[in-house]
Amino acid sequence: MGKIYPALTPALREFIEQAPLFFTGTASLSSDGHVNVSPKGGMDTFAVLDDTTVAYLDLIGSGAETIAHIRDNKRITLMFCSFTRQPKILRLYGQAHSVFPGSERWDALIGRFGTHPIPRSIVVVELSRIADSCGFAVPEMTLVRERDLQDKWGERKSDQQLEDYMLEKNSKSIDGLPARSGPLPSGRSEKDRR
Repeated sequence: MGKIYPALTPALREFIEQAPLFFTGTASLSSDGHVNVSPKGGMDTFAVLDDTTVAYLDLIGSGAETIAHIRDNKRITLMFCSFTRQPKILRLYGQAHSVFPGSERWDALIGRFGTHPIPRSIVVVELSRIADSCGFAVPEMTLVRERDLQDKWGERKSDQQLEDYMLEKNSKSIDGLPARSGPLPSGRSEKDRR
């Protein structure tokens, strides 16, 4: 019932735009390393850059598994699910890299996303496989609202508090792989707060 696509079609782009959340899946190359799956909400954090390239704004969080894993081996899968009457699952497989604040590429990409007070990196994914499937077992649900708790948490923190938090929580993965690097965006207090 599923289909493989050579590129993101207009219908797939529309499906992505309507999704209330997506999931990332990564793993280290180590056979005893952990596999990580993370939910990502707020679709103003996701952008289709071209027919075979996507990116998402990675916000400061309590861990940095995705960044560590893609530094280790670049592999990533993004998954979108329909929770509406029309079932569908879309998986985007690819090779990813992180773009950090202060780089030339950061300045070129950051305008593709909504304004959030705690951007950590932009994850860019070059797609190697685009596939959908039925999603018949995924429940139909209604979105109540998006949460703004992460943004509010970030708005209460000074730049130094965020740097200290990332040093403690985002320097390494749970398996000890190096993760986050790079500074906060310059002028974060003025530019990136709501």
